[in-house]
Amino acid sequence: MTSVLLLIPTTSYQTADFLAAADELGIDVFVGSNEASVLSNLGGRTMTVDFADVDRGCAQILALANEVPIDAIVPVDEVTTAVAAAAADALKLRHNPLESVLRAGNKLKLRECLRDARVSTPEFVHVDKDADASETARGVTFPCVLKPLNLSASRGVIRADGHNSFVVAFQRIRDLLNEIGGQTEAARTVLIEQYIPGRELALEGLVNQGKLQVLALFDKPDPLEGPYFPETIYVTPSRESDDMQESISRTTQDAVSAMGLKDGPIHAELRLGDSGPVIIEVAARSIGGLCSRVLTFGAGVSLEELVLRHALSLPIESLERESQAAGVMMLPVPGETPGRLNAVAGIDRARSVPHILDVTLSIPLGERIVPLPEGNRYLGFIFARAESPLAVEQALRDAFGAMTFHVSEKEAGT
Repeated sequence: MTSVLLLIPTTSYQTADFLAAADELGIDVFVGSNEASVLSNLGGRTMTVDFADVDRGCAQILALANEVPIDAIVPVDEVTTAVAAAAADALKLRHNPLESVLRAGNKLKLRECLRDARVSTPEFVHVDKDADASETARGVTFPCVLKPLNLSASRGVIRADGHNSFVVAFQRIRDLLNEIGGQTEAARTVLIEQYIPGRELALEGLVNQGKLQVLALFDKPDPLEGPYFPETIYVTPSRESDDMQESISRTTQDAVSAMGLKDGPIHAELRLGDSGPVIIEVAARSIGGLCSRVLTFGAGVSLEELVLRHALSLPIESLERESQAAGVMMLPVPGETPGRLNAVAGIDRARSVPHILDVTLSIPLGERIVPLPEGNRYLGFIFARAESPLAVEQALRDAFGAMTFHVSEKEAGT
């Protein structure tokens, strides 16, 4: 039987969707994660994989491959891509080169790569987290955006418009990096880059032998101007002109080529600046959270099934997305201080809004929640489909407006 190894970190929302896609294909699944607590809930064949140490994680996978056949390795999140690439290379499976996923997973390496290849990307500098923030600010052009090198979900990303806000933002990122710990370059570096005003979009794609196939282009209709950058509403198809969409595709292909990505899903973030599309991120994995649930292709094929079929070189009948407009809203943590999610009112009202498919909470009641820029989780997701992108956007806003989130203030000692 055909078998696949899914590499899934503790923080992933996507485990169930990938397992369902594998079941639909009738393939045998092994699951590797960085914590045994995740694996204990899955049953079946599981293993612990060290995602932080590529050599050790690769050795663990190769030990499994000595016992059972593995036909593909699929990384389900950013932190798993390097180990997946190294192991797939050793086993001669379909994969991205290790160097390419290391560029994708490190914002400084990505910026350097795109700059050297003359692909449109923000201007940038980088400094050690223990640098003098006030002195550093004197050499910066405002507005700018400060960010860690390898955190996701907009965690630690802060806009600064002047000296004082820069010093505050720098200290918050320093505190966050100190809390996470580590002595690697990524753990010690703050990236400072040019703020690009303009609309933001997300591109979901599949790379086949270096050629990008665009699967979906999402508009982000909420203004993402800072000081923090929570992901909220994604709507597809995009309402940008055909010429602009073609320009976005070309720019993303240029980035993919410069990075050396060869095979597998990509998720790109772009801004539409004065001179055209500007690459903000290119991740060597599919869209995060539960957002993929609004994407279906051909005769109802999920994004996860497409990713598995590609990794296993199985036939793919169609990469065309369904004709209806679709969208998702990621529910941000409210407020500016941590607290506990005590109750959520109005879920049934939200679900009854026309065009809403479902409302899903991803944080249990009573659990501690942390807003951006320190936090990295969403309260949940709202999904919608309609005949037009505008109708999808309005349905998501109406459903969100029907909900109320009751959060207690930060408790002593938490």
